Amino acid sequence: MKRSRLAAVLLLALAPPAFAGGVNDIPTQWKFGDGWEYGLKAAFQYDWNEFGNDRLDSGVHRFEDAHDWRREELSAFIRKPGAFEALVGYDFAGEVWIDNYFKFNAGKAHEFRLGQFKTPVGMDEAATSSAGTVFLERAAPVNAVYQGRRIGADWTFAPNAAWRFNLGYFAGGDLNGLNEGHSVGGRAVFTPRNSAQEVLHLGLSASREDRDDGAYRIRTRPEAGITDVRLVDSGSLAGDSIDRIGLEGAWQRGPWLSQAEWLEADVELDAGGDYRARGGYLQTAWVVTGEVRPYKAGAFGNPKPSRAAGAVEVGLRYSDLDLDDGASAGGRQRDWTLGANWYLTRFFKFQANYIHVDSDRRGVALSPDVFEFRAQLAF
Repeated sequence: MKRSRLAAVLLLALAPPAFAGGVNDIPTQWKFGDGWEYGLKAAFQYDWNEFGNDRLDSGVHRFEDAHDWRREELSAFIRKPGAFEALVGYDFAGEVWIDNYFKFNAGKAHEFRLGQFKTPVGMDEAATSSAGTVFLERAAPVNAVYQGRRIGADWTFAPNAAWRFNLGYFAGGDLNGLNEGHSVGGRAVFTPRNSAQEVLHLGLSASREDRDDGAYRIRTRPEAGITDVRLVDSGSLAGDSIDRIGLEGAWQRGPWLSQAEWLEADVELDAGGDYRARGGYLQTAWVVTGEVRPYKAGAFGNPKPSRAAGAVEVGLRYSDLDLDDGASAGGRQRDWTLGANWYLTRFFKFQANYIHVDSDRRGVALSPDVFEFRAQLAF
């Protein structure tokens, strides 16, 4: 079956219960009397990207307008709440395995997981669902520093509502046959305020990765997901290891959410010395219709519409990524993003972003404008 048909097939499968009981009553999981649950998780995202002001001095345009599937993620799970969960997932758009793990609980405070899953550095990437972000794409520093999914084991300790700790060890790369090596990482979250109307979130994360081939590279797209062009790029770095750290904070009060992160990646070079990439972002979002984003397990999710017309949200973000360090001229990129989201139901979401990019690498400056639109089905 072609990837482009997957979303249509899924929509047809969901249509009968949607007409019978309303789109918010579409069954995505099934519960049985013995406490077992079976279900599906999905994120189907179709994107349109258009670029302007991207002409180089030679007259050539740096980017091409495009529209395509951004994600076609489908996962199946079986679980018994409070005891265990097994999940298998695949992204048909990227043709890659995503989260695939077995998770079990040891009491109310301890959770253990084996398999492939996200490494811990970066709140917006490591903890927030790709279907639950305020903007279409995560900020440039997040995309540049984030390590990706790896095969390993981790332990989560949540002794109370205020504290959450995660520690993981990863070995053997990932299920896609890439990134062979070893990593260790952890994340600590403190939530001194956690109520339905107000959340104050503070976090710290760090990791060390040792790749078998000793090859590292830090780069990112201009916050547009269906282009292969990178305006900033460290180039190939031969090193012994890479250390990542992240500082994160968020405050939600009613329909307002403000969030910020600072991220660094430090490569210990074989030739001596090190190379450091650094950057951060600050963003704020307002759900105009008054709904509040849910907060669970150290991350925020999509607001659930409270009216038939859906929920509307607007957001603003500034990000700054610096890949210039010593003799490595990776460049610098600063982005302003203005976004608007329309949550038709708890499954369907439309997003629109305007991004102004200001980049400079090795004396070549470019300031393109990016217009993005996404239609999303997720549950």
